Amino acid sequence: MTAVSSPVRVVVVDDHPVFRMGMVALLSTLDGISCVGEADGAATGAAVIAEHRPDVVLMDLRLGDGSGVVATRAAVQADPQLGVLVVTMLDDDDSVFAALRAGARGYVLKTASPTEIERAVHAVADGEVLLGRGVAARAVRLLSPAAHRAPAAFPQLTERELEILDLVAAGLDNTAVARRLALSTKTVRNHLSRVLTKIRAPDRGQAIIRAREAGLGGP
Repeated sequence: MTAVSSPVRVVVVDDHPVFRMGMVALLSTLDGISCVGEADGAATGAAVIAEHRPDVVLMDLRLGDGSGVVATRAAVQADPQLGVLVVTMLDDDDSVFAALRAGARGYVLKTASPTEIERAVHAVADGEVLLGRGVAARAVRLLSPAAHRAPAAFPQLTERELEILDLVAAGLDNTAVARRLALSTKTVRNHLSRVLTKIRAPDRGQAIIRAREAGLGGP
């Protein structure tokens, strides 16, 4: 006798009531998926996730009371087995990179079809990483670590410090670097201060020049 697998338990976190209700209604029509809870913000989302312990969370990035990136990181830290599927209108580099850095396994746009949503939910539940159309190529480029481009240029730097130097050399200011890496601006500033000390650069401009000479800051 063939065993019947349990449905994928899903929680939807989105502060837009019309979209959230529509997503919940859609999930109820999909085979093998059960929507066990919904929330309209980061705080309520954390409570609903803790209560229902779903397999997958559908997470928007713009929440009325906070950031979906921060909420994603907190949820994954609390339950490393949890699959977070970002469903958002944001398709810029910073948003994609920050979400994946925070631990999201999937990233699709709100324009995705019901079939795409269904496939993404099942893939994320199975531990796979699924990126929607138009997102995958960007993510591959963004996730290529700076260390692979210039591994011997600054051996005294940590991987994080090298990432920050690479982004600074590419022309990003501290705020943009913070968004890209899902860090606070203060943390980026502290890392950059250590970078200047370690590479013995007197200022940001000289650090950029040396980084670009070493092959950082490129596409």
